[in-house]
Amino acid sequence: MAEGQPHLCIQMSDSNTNGIPSRKQSSRDSASSGGSVLTFHNICYHVKIKTGFLCCKKTAKKEVLRDVNGIMRPGLNAILGPTGSGKSSLLDILAARKDPHGLSGDILINGAPQPANFKCTSGYVVQDDVVMGTLTVRENLKFSAALRLPKSVTEQEKNERVNQIIKELGLSKVADSKVGTQFTRGVSGGERKRTNIGMELITDPAILFLDEPTTGLDASTANAVLLLLKRMARQGKTIIFSIHQPRYSIFRLFDSMTLLAVGRVLYHGPAQRAIEYFQSIGYQCEPYNNPADFFLDIINGDSTAVAMSKIDEDNTAESTEEITEYDKTLSEKLAEKYSDSAYYQETKAVLEKMSLGNKKKTKAVFRQITYTNSFLHQLKWVSRRTFKNLIGNPQASIAQVCVTVLLGLVVGAIFFGLEENEAGLQNRVGAMFFLTTNQCFSSISAIELFVVEKKIFTHEYISGYYRTSVYFISKLMADLLPMRTLPSIIFTCIIYFMLGLKPTTGAFFTMMFTLMMVSYTATSMALAIAAGQSVVAVANLLMTITFVFMIIFSGLLVNLTSVISWLSWLKYFSIPRYGMTALEINELSGLNFCSSSDNTTLSGKDNYQKAAQMLCTGDAYLRSQGIDPTSWGLWQNHLALACMIIIFLIIAYLKLRLMKKFT
Repeated sequence: MAEGQPHLCIQMSDSNTNGIPSRKQSSRDSASSGGSVLTFHNICYHVKIKTGFLCCKKTAKKEVLRDVNGIMRPGLNAILGPTGSGKSSLLDILAARKDPHGLSGDILINGAPQPANFKCTSGYVVQDDVVMGTLTVRENLKFSAALRLPKSVTEQEKNERVNQIIKELGLSKVADSKVGTQFTRGVSGGERKRTNIGMELITDPAILFLDEPTTGLDASTANAVLLLLKRMARQGKTIIFSIHQPRYSIFRLFDSMTLLAVGRVLYHGPAQRAIEYFQSIGYQCEPYNNPADFFLDIINGDSTAVAMSKIDEDNTAESTEEITEYDKTLSEKLAEKYSDSAYYQETKAVLEKMSLGNKKKTKAVFRQITYTNSFLHQLKWVSRRTFKNLIGNPQASIAQVCVTVLLGLVVGAIFFGLEENEAGLQNRVGAMFFLTTNQCFSSISAIELFVVEKKIFTHEYISGYYRTSVYFISKLMADLLPMRTLPSIIFTCIIYFMLGLKPTTGAFFTMMFTLMMVSYTATSMALAIAAGQSVVAVANLLMTITFVFMIIFSGLLVNLTSVISWLSWLKYFSIPRYGMTALEINELSGLNFCSSSDNTTLSGKDNYQKAAQMLCTGDAYLRSQGIDPTSWGLWQNHLALACMIIIFLIIAYLKLRLMKKFT
């Protein structure tokens, strides 16, 4: 190589020619900065996976991490590795956000056991942005400050904290701009990521975790985000993050690097000494090669990464069909080489010294979630955000109102001016059937209520923003009730007078109340089915199938009194049946659908004809359908719908509460 020719890998190792850097010096630097030191000891983690199909399913254990040790000091601590290496699992374990089943080992903070509510006091930025897109940057930060800072902090101090974060993160120009949704354009990807970081910095955590902070960002924006983290690290914060394959300008910012493969540590120590370490075991970085790419090449067995010697010459003879086993064997050999190195021995010595007398199993500290504010304070802010989200994203609500008005006019035109004759009876029953069926199927949109915000809810709940009950009640108050009440009112006001139904105030409001109850019940069932689901399509399918079977037992398609006994019990689970029955009692009772000419013609006929004449009255028709036409028959249907609402909402809440919230 010509003199003066740049060589990325060589330049990185020229900063110190004294071999392995002194860990004592690093400890002094950490102590002077006032940051937290996180240590992890003998971390092992395995999960149970199911293989096979149906009755042939088998459960097997998969080892994700094995005997992982390390020290994370104030600065940028990167966890690198190929896909499936276990880097995200390690990050979640260190942040106390991994399901503790199958986990063993110890995690210490400044030599003391990890606090039980560590997940609430530390910061964690997830890979997928979890900010409310309909709110501005400032509003999102204020929401975090209101729920994560204690009440002892005044409103003015919270606002000052928000303004300080906005200034530090360079978000002043977009502070009052909406973050953006799929319907409205908002801030850029980098500004969105910085907003996510800002929400975690509100509490000024000593340790900040980030899962793949550069995902979805272009090279320049990713570099800007890492420069921001570097500035924060220089202020004494311990920043730990996973990253897949960073560019060189990002890699050179790292203070510490943990390289993983197949769940084992291949290197842990100063990032700028990694090249020197791999040179010592026989791997030479090529000129102009990115060190991060070089490490992945070594793990993947790329022969171009080897210039001096190989760990095992026999490995090069592996066939293409055995490449997976080859990679695993190579990674294990690299892990064994690291465990024999001076880096590991010195790390192990420091860990043993810090863990003396301070051992506490990781399993015991993962469950507790603490809140800094009361139930009512949380309900106030979460409900306020939900209302703002509804107002700030009017496309869905406006579309629903417009569709309701249009549908009401169309149905009103089809059934316009109902008369009191046989055709009027048939049309009334058909109209009642359509109204209840429409209320049921229009409630399917409620499926997205919990599914779309599942990631936001999971992250904020684990971080201690609010209780599950607060989120659930706020959704019912600010989203469910207005979105299901207004269409029922509009539908009733349009259809009732166009159809010419009973001209009494009581009948009008009874119909409106019935439609509301049907809508609430169907929506509650949608929530019960969708709560905890991750895929909207699956919940949609379940809802549609359920409603189809309910419609069969609504009372129009089949006379329920004729259904065989071992199937007739299904009618008690039909929401349309209760709604349609209540509407029929409200409208048909007391009406006579026989004309005077019919009465004259039928006079003197046999009993069969007299019976047919009797069916011309609304009460007779109702009794022929097995319906009690009295007022009690009306309100018992409302009572049944109310009971179903309560049952479905309890199921939805329990599913949210018991939902798996750890990865």
